[in-house]
Amino acid sequence: METIYLYHTNDLHSHLSQWPKIVHYLEHQKQYHSSNREQALFFDLGDHADRVHPVTEATSGRGNVELLNDSPIQYATIGNNEGITFSKEGLQRLYEQAKFKVILSNLYDQDGKRPSWAEPTQVHTLNNGVRLGFIGLTAAFYPFYEKLGWSIEHPLANLERELPKLQKQADTIIVLSHLGFFMDEQIAEDFDVDVILGAHTHHRLDPAPTMKGTLITQTGKLGTDVGKVELSFSNKQLVRASGSLIPITASAADSHKALQTYTRLQAETLDTLAEEVGTSDERLEISWTHPSAFSSFVVEHLREWCGVDMAMMHSGLLLASLREGSITRRDLHHICPHPVNPAVVTLSGQQLIEAVHRSFTERMIHLPLKGYGFRGIQLGVMVFAGMEVGYEFDEVNGYNVTHITKQGERIVPELEYNVAVPDMLTFGTLYPEVAASTNKQYFMPELLRDVIAWAFTSKTNEQ
Repeated sequence: METIYLYHTNDLHSHLSQWPKIVHYLEHQKQYHSSNREQALFFDLGDHADRVHPVTEATSGRGNVELLNDSPIQYATIGNNEGITFSKEGLQRLYEQAKFKVILSNLYDQDGKRPSWAEPTQVHTLNNGVRLGFIGLTAAFYPFYEKLGWSIEHPLANLERELPKLQKQADTIIVLSHLGFFMDEQIAEDFDVDVILGAHTHHRLDPAPTMKGTLITQTGKLGTDVGKVELSFSNKQLVRASGSLIPITASAADSHKALQTYTRLQAETLDTLAEEVGTSDERLEISWTHPSAFSSFVVEHLREWCGVDMAMMHSGLLLASLREGSITRRDLHHICPHPVNPAVVTLSGQQLIEAVHRSFTERMIHLPLKGYGFRGIQLGVMVFAGMEVGYEFDEVNGYNVTHITKQGERIVPELEYNVAVPDMLTFGTLYPEVAASTNKQYFMPELLRDVIAWAFTSKTNEQ
């Protein structure tokens, strides 16, 4: 019986200070297995890049690829942060210098052709003749990919069509999944695959569970752990599969090469983000608990940029006040690091009223949100443009909304209103009233900080 080893990372989210430590561990394991004449393979399952980090922002993710190149990683698939937070041109260029193979089966150009930088499947033949078949799948964020000029296929439909072809070429099937644990469970339930190297939902699976004969793995997030899978074969048949997590602590040693690259990228980033985007003739203060000059400025320009009459956003999207004088890309990235796009939703008056009332609850104002693109501390109070929201506040009962009007007229529950919002308000259970809208327009690839830059560029040009 022969055992091979798979090492996998996922959802680093540009926690780049951790990467040299991860690389040091992977390098050590690669050397260890080589010295013992064992085979080891190395994978990343996406969301390595996140524009919250200045290096990723300044390099459009290509700094992340450099850091992956400095590691033993041989195969990768993409996550939603690679797929939909960069422009189509940006994603086309992202992997130009990659020294690893990108495996991705369910993304296409709108003419039906797969991108040149990715292969849908790959067969890796081991020294003992066992053929490992890889297929890469990423989460299908339909309106975002379509807005960027891509066509994304439902991963299960893609797998149903492509898996039989791969099974004819390979002895063991491994899915490189950026779909999340619950869809991985569905794949295990409905398809004949052996291992799923997972990502996206930040589950920390230790030990990795087996479901209907399929091993499902995932390492959590931010590089706190590396996944290790052991596959044992007898007569080319997989007879045992197990997975565990290896903690990578803050005191772990760094890879010298990866640390050098990271240090260089940080220095280059300072120059890139020093570009001036405009000037402010006054200091704009931010508050997360009360309407403030900066949040009012941004929500008004969000409304103007989207070309609608009304807008609303949480003040917690702005992490700091804006100083007077020159404004650089670095300033705006520090203040608004979120990969959040502008959006316009059509809401009934009743939906709008319910959303406004929800926003004034203590839970929403102080919510330490994780995910949805939000990279801040707390949501903060909602601020508005093109609509007037009256409220009362006392220390015992908190906020009480007294009226909601547009141009002095009360919002009519039966009428429809177009409202500009950060796209995070349109997802999931955060604001069910907004998520329920059947008419949502997303603006891609611009982020909220691009709207702020536009506001100051326009203001500067007018002077």
